[in-house]
Amino acid sequence: MKLRAYLDIETTGLSRHYADLTVIGIALEKERVIDVLQLLETNLTVNRLLNCLKGVDEIYTYNGSRFDLPFIKQKLGPNLKLLFTHTDLMYNCWKNDLKGGLKAVEKKLAIKRKLAEVNGHMAVQLWWRYKNYGDTHALNTLLEYNREDIVNLAILRKMLAVP
Repeated sequence: MKLRAYLDIETTGLSRHYADLTVIGIALEKERVIDVLQLLETNLTVNRLLNCLKGVDEIYTYNGSRFDLPFIKQKLGPNLKLLFTHTDLMYNCWKNDLKGGLKAVEKKLAIKRKLAEVNGHMAVQLWWRYKNYGDTHALNTLLEYNREDIVNLAILRKMLAVP
């Protein structure tokens, strides 16, 4: 029985050298059950991350080869590409002539999203509203946005028939 992990991060910017890692979202899929784990602030450590991924056979991301996994390596240290089998679903999308970011692909495939108006730029703003003003609604919105990203990766993998 294969244990899959869908991973997506939230950050304060695009540069892994200057921006901060704010959230790591992981959806663990075993058979038909998906458990969502989210690390942030004091829980955002290499030990917590590796513990969450314990027993995982494969990690799936969207543009993770170029963004998420190098960002994690820069900020926390582990090279997840070396520790796990990794499939970047963006390249599977490209093979199926589905170009653009995850949200654009979701629209083309009619994958639903409750927070359709939230994007990466807004995710950064939500984080700063939480950090600067203690706005827990902003944090909850950010976490729900991240949750939708990782759960929709599981839907995308199935729709693309990626093993």
